[in-house]
Amino acid sequence: MSQKQIKVTLVRSVIGTKSDHRATVRGLGLGKLNSSRVLQDTPEIRGMIRKVDYLVKVSEV
Repeated sequence: MSQKQIKVTLVRSVIGTKSDHRATVRGLGLGKLNSSRVLQDTPEIRGMIRKVDYLVKVSEV
């Protein structure tokens, strides 16, 4: 059974945010503004997204 996938896009700059939030964005594989990654929908990824939800946009693929 294949897992669902989600697309995560960085929509706000990480300038001025906490260092652990910047590290979380990097951990999601996002670098520059408007960069996107398609990731597996796991509880670990969802937790990372929840931590930086004010910086990213999430959509299902």
